[in-house]
Parts: sequence; structure tokens; C-alpha cells
Amino acid sequence: MLLVGSNVGIGKSIVAFVPVPLFALLRFVIALAVLWPLLRWSKMKRVARGEWVNLFLQAFFGTFGFTLLMLGGVARTSAVAAGVITSTIPAVVALFAWLFLKEKPGGRAFASIALAIAGVLVINVAQAGDTGASSFGGNLMVLGAVCCESLYVILSRRLTQTLPAIDICAYTHAIGLLLMLPVVGSDAASLARFEWTSVGWDTWALVLWYGLSASIFSFWLWMKGIRHVDGSVAGVFCAVLPIAAALYGIAFLDERPTLAHGVALACVVTGIAIASFGARPAGRVSRETGV
Repeated sequence: MLLVGSNVGIGKSIVAFVPVPLFALLRFVIALAVLWPLLRWSKMKRVARGEWVNLFLQAFFGTFGFTLLMLGGVARTSAVAAGVITSTIPAVVALFAWLFLKEKPGGRAFASIALAIAGVLVINVAQAGDTGASSFGGNLMVLGAVCCESLYVILSRRLTQTLPAIDICAYTHAIGLLLMLPVVGSDAASLARFEWTSVGWDTWALVLWYGLSASIFSFWLWMKGIRHVDGSVAGVFCAVLPIAAALYGIAFLDERPTLAHGVALACVVTGIAIASFGARPAGRVSRETGV
């Protein structure tokens, strides 16, 4: 969660110099450079047609849609606000499970959803008239990224029962790369004018780190850690995400949290704690955190 939270701020640092479509494409290229050995044709032939449909939907929402919306959002809002909004993923997952899977949440889950919604509303209402770094439109794009990631989680519940999680990661990133190519192609004229040498080596180093961290390192650490703790306990650590994003924004982006950020963060963290501590262990969770 420290990596995921800091990636929110790192993404904002990068999109200040690198166009969003190009950065998004590079993320997939870097990830596939590492995951390429997993894309063996003999293994891919054993994937059923229905599983490929599910993989495409996961890639569309969880990698392609999430990446574009998150990077576009952090370019328009603060890392602090984006971190708080992103930390509502557990509550949005519970809401979507209720709406799409008819899994009615209990009282604690309802409270968590309500507090997450309250936190997002506090930030957006407080910043609705702000034309500076923190924008209402940027917050909405980050919220859209949260919805995409939550749909990814819902879709992955069934697929992780039949395919190894690391293979799912490789397949969805390969599909995500293919989906990103038309987006980059549609912006080819402006990208052709992009001066690669105008971007410092430190920014390119952050691009490399982001690609590895978002797609490989955070995924591997989450999968390793979840084997040793209950899902309810792991959920509590989602509260680290907005704290890491806020610390990065304060330390490297000269952002200053406001009272609205504090109130929103308190709402979201309280909701996560209520839902997590009240949940009964449900076995081991197997999923990717790719923010």
C-alpha cells in the first residue's frame, strides 16, 4: 500500500512533463518487458473462450481504463485528494458486489460505503470552485479510476479460481497494451512534436519505477503478504494508501492538506476500519493491486 499510495504522487510528477497517452503506453511496455516470459502460446491455448472474455473486461477496466483515468486525474488534482479518493476502493468494491452480484452488505459494510461516499463528497464540495491544482474534474476522473479498479476486482473473483494470478497480470497487461495503441495513434500528431530530450533523466527514472512498481512490485508484495494474513486484516492496510500519497505530495510537490482533506481522510479510514475489523475471515484473497 505504501507503493500504491506513493505511485499516485509519482504519477503526478511524471505527467507534468510526459503526455498521459505516452506515459500510459510506456507503463505497459515496461511491465510486459518483465512479464513477457509468461506469455507462452502453449499456456495461452489452454485459456477457455469465456476466460478470454473475462480477461478482456478486466484489462479494459483494470489496466486500460484505470491507467488513463488515474493519470488524467492526477494531472488535474492534488496527490492528497487523489490518494483519499483512491482509498475508497474497498467500499466501492462492496457497493458493486451488492449491485452486480447481489451480495447484500452487512451493517458494517453499509457504514463503510456511506463514510467513503461522505469522504469523496467532502473533497469535491470543498474544491468545486477551485481552479488551481485541485480540480473538481480531476477528482471525478480519479473516482472513475476507482470504479474501474473496483470492477476489475469483481471480475477477478471468478477468474482467479481457474488461472494463476501472475498469468492474469501478464494477459491483462498485454491486452491493455493493445487497447492503448489506438489512443496513442489518435494523438500521434502532438506526440510527434514531443521533445524526448526535454525531459530530465530523473523523470524517465520515475517512469521506469512506476511501470515496475505499479505492475510488478506492488502486485508481488500483495500476493505474498495476503498468504500470511486474513483478508479482513489486509483491508485495514488500505488506510496506508492516502497517507503515503499525502506524504509524497507534501514532501515533493509542495502540497498542503486542507481541513477538507483531513475530514475526508478520517471518514474513509474510519470506514475501512469498521468494515475490516468487523469482517470474518474468508480464506485467502487472490488479486492484483495495480494503482
